[in-house]
Amino acid sequence: MSAIPVQKIVPTPPGSRPTLLVVVDTEEEFDWSAPFDPASTTVENIGCQFLAQDALTAHGVVPTYVVDYPVASTPASVAVLKSFLDAGRCEIGAHLHPWVNPPAEEEVNAFHSYACNLPGDLMRRKLDVLSRTIADSFGQRPTVYKAGRYGIGPDTPSVLRSLGYQADTSVVPHTAFTGDGGPDFRGLPDQPFFTAEGVLEVPLSVGFAGWAAGSGPVLYALLDQARRLRLPGIAARLGALERLRLSPEGHGLDDMIRQTRAGLARGQRYFVLTYHSSSLMPGGSPYARTVRDRDELLQTLTNYLGFFTSLPSATTSTISAMAATLLEPARLHASRD
Repeated sequence: MSAIPVQKIVPTPPGSRPTLLVVVDTEEEFDWSAPFDPASTTVENIGCQFLAQDALTAHGVVPTYVVDYPVASTPASVAVLKSFLDAGRCEIGAHLHPWVNPPAEEEVNAFHSYACNLPGDLMRRKLDVLSRTIADSFGQRPTVYKAGRYGIGPDTPSVLRSLGYQADTSVVPHTAFTGDGGPDFRGLPDQPFFTAEGVLEVPLSVGFAGWAAGSGPVLYALLDQARRLRLPGIAARLGALERLRLSPEGHGLDDMIRQTRAGLARGQRYFVLTYHSSSLMPGGSPYARTVRDRDELLQTLTNYLGFFTSLPSATTSTISAMAATLLEPARLHASRD
């Protein structure tokens, strides 16, 4: 699956402040090692979200909970998140897991778990159902999207635009999911950009650290081709090159701080931190199989929030606020051309 087209990279004005945005993949808990199961729709993990929400609020962070259909259609989970929303402590976006989202017309398999691999009309109808369900449950229609399994493709921005979405945060820079038919994001910018349809793309924060970080995109791609020789791991242990994602899932506090410092050094100012809601329930995801795992993840998240918010001139924002700030000037400029 080819990447989405880039119209214009968002420039970073001199003196821009380091800005942290948090996006939570808010979804059902399920066995990640098992085949995709439309019947796996329990959302008990939503009752655990206050554990991270309290830390986020304490550090002035308003997260974007991108919710999928099982969450948006379950009154108990809606009640938890709506209490955050009504208090101004979060915003709600959309997260499409095709295998648990009506209409159920496709063959359920790994290939179709990426929404971009569905027939275009079916993808649109699924996202329309999800959007209307979120509007009915939370009292507002979502304008921020993140694809389940990062499954976006060339046609996704036009579908998003037709349904009123302003921003997407599905791109995982320097990463390919082509092993089972997913998208290839290598070559796309790792900073915000506009698509031709006027959708703001806010990529997740994935970058390189190490003394060879300046050649990261090219060098890592070469190393990754020889993954069976464990070359990426060897390069990381030697301090030469390491690809790091800004997440407490699979990354420790030192990793996250190194990723941020490396990003700041190369001029990055927007940092998007992500995790899965199911990681707050022991056994809900591979990242938190036990209570101890979950507690360590929460501590890593909390400590990172303290680190980032203590950076000189650092601030926090939301995906929708960023879209409101960047999209209107862009549209005014386009109307004058």
